[in-house]
Amino acid sequence: ARASLQRQANNIVVGRFRLFGHRLVPLEFGTAKRLAHWTEYELKASLLSSLGPRNPDVKFLWEPARFGWAYTLGRAFHLSGRENLARAFWLHFERFDKRFPPYWGPHWMNGQEVALRLMALLWSAQVFAPASATTPKRMARLALAIARHAARIPPTLPYARSQGNNHLITEATALYLAGAALDRPGWRQLGWRWLNRGLQTQIGPDGEYIQHSTNYHRLMLQSALLADAARRLRQEEWPVPTRQALARATRWLLSLTDPLSGKVPNLGANDGSLILPLSSVAYDDFRPTVQAATRAFLGTGIPSGDWDELAIWLGIPDSGFSAPSSFLSPEPLRGSQSWAYLRASSFKTRLSHMDQLHVDLWWRGRNLACDAGTFQYNAPPPWDNPLVSSRVHNCLTVDGGEQMTRAGRFLVLDWFPASSRPALSVQPPVLRALTATHRGYDRLGVHHERTLGLLEGDRWRVHDRVSLSAPGPHVLRLHWLLVNGEYRLQRRGSQTRLRVRLPGGWLSIAVAVSDVAPAAMNVTLIRAGKLLRGRGPALPHEGWISPSYGRKVPALSLALEVLVSDACTLTTDFALPH
Repeated sequence: ARASLQRQANNIVVGRFRLFGHRLVPLEFGTAKRLAHWTEYELKASLLSSLGPRNPDVKFLWEPARFGWAYTLGRAFHLSGRENLARAFWLHFERFDKRFPPYWGPHWMNGQEVALRLMALLWSAQVFAPASATTPKRMARLALAIARHAARIPPTLPYARSQGNNHLITEATALYLAGAALDRPGWRQLGWRWLNRGLQTQIGPDGEYIQHSTNYHRLMLQSALLADAARRLRQEEWPVPTRQALARATRWLLSLTDPLSGKVPNLGANDGSLILPLSSVAYDDFRPTVQAATRAFLGTGIPSGDWDELAIWLGIPDSGFSAPSSFLSPEPLRGSQSWAYLRASSFKTRLSHMDQLHVDLWWRGRNLACDAGTFQYNAPPPWDNPLVSSRVHNCLTVDGGEQMTRAGRFLVLDWFPASSRPALSVQPPVLRALTATHRGYDRLGVHHERTLGLLEGDRWRVHDRVSLSAPGPHVLRLHWLLVNGEYRLQRRGSQTRLRVRLPGGWLSIAVAVSDVAPAAMNVTLIRAGKLLRGRGPALPHEGWISPSYGRKVPALSLALEVLVSDACTLTTDFALPH
């Protein structure tokens, strides 16, 4: 991976970096005719419109100022000793420090952005210390910048505490690290206290992070891993409740990590954050975090590979022990070459996506039935965060409505819970099954129960049983968001069959409805917002998958709509290539 790393570092030297892990863009921090104090940006959103890059989403402005690119430069410098890499870091840092002095400009308005930049600057101070370009004057300037970053966090820490999410975790971690590095006990103690409280209250009994998102889960664990490295240097101990919470969180992420690709379901909000890019694997490979966390918090590990680099940077010893399946909790259904995940949660905290009973299907490291992700939080319609809806998840919806009530761009109300249980079957082909129910449509007189079953031969079956407690009719819509590819679509009576070409053969999806006349059905196939088959409008955000923030790729959106006046069952069979 060294050649790839050096290429990435060379791009940064000439002022280009990979935005959210994908496309190369100029390494720019934005410009403005007049800078305002950070408090003014909170009060006057119009001030942001005068800053580059030319995009209404402030995340595109903030991302380069997180200094995530500094980790790439530092890793390349550590391996090669090339002085031009260290000089590039200092030139980019000095350019930022001059253009946006402490507390002035949009890069100081958000405590979390300040915290993430502080982490990168602390790491860079150590890694670039041996370089001849690292003069005492430059190091003093960097130390002063780190202190001023740390001083910016406490004034808005009450806001982070009120949010009760990743803001508190990252800001408390940054305070703890800065306090330890600069020998400031007040910052260190404040950060340690709130970091422990955040980890203990934000990690649920099953290990899921409070924001119901795999990417925010990674951000939380990486923050904890940084703090853990500093804790070990200081010979401090985590409180027992914190260590237990981190162990649960590690098992949760481990259970959802595909062993071949290192990818995870694109569950919940995905803002593109990768705050510790200390490896050469892909942005969406979670194994660096899983390896470091299993070693640090479980005393075990996963099989070694390129993804070990993060653990090595953090000084976490290799236990030489690979985690058995008993460490997995909650464990998805797993076949010999495939596995699936059925989403069923009893929300007790603010959620970001309406995705109850969503199903993810994976085969040989490929995500076949997918979660659409996020794309962007702040963009002009129709891309003003539309992928939170149940309609684009692999769910069943009723009468064109949502499982819950969307009350704003980031606000969802009516958190109807779901529950799951193992399902027993006397049918010989069924090896294992789970059944889940969701109450979101009970208010319409519609009760929905979904069973996900693993069959012999790595086949999968999903039963959606619908019963009515009030007279219909109702329109049921069963949706599957599938990997893009060459396709064949056939419809025979009440059964629809879609075949999608994969590198190893054809994926076959058969959807059938019991007790419904074919005339009462409508099947649509949409790709990248364009209607390929069926009748009716195609929404612009349908038929897309967003693997990272600001990036979307075409997908196949298969939807079956049926008009029912009585109970019915919809059955979806997935046959995978052999």
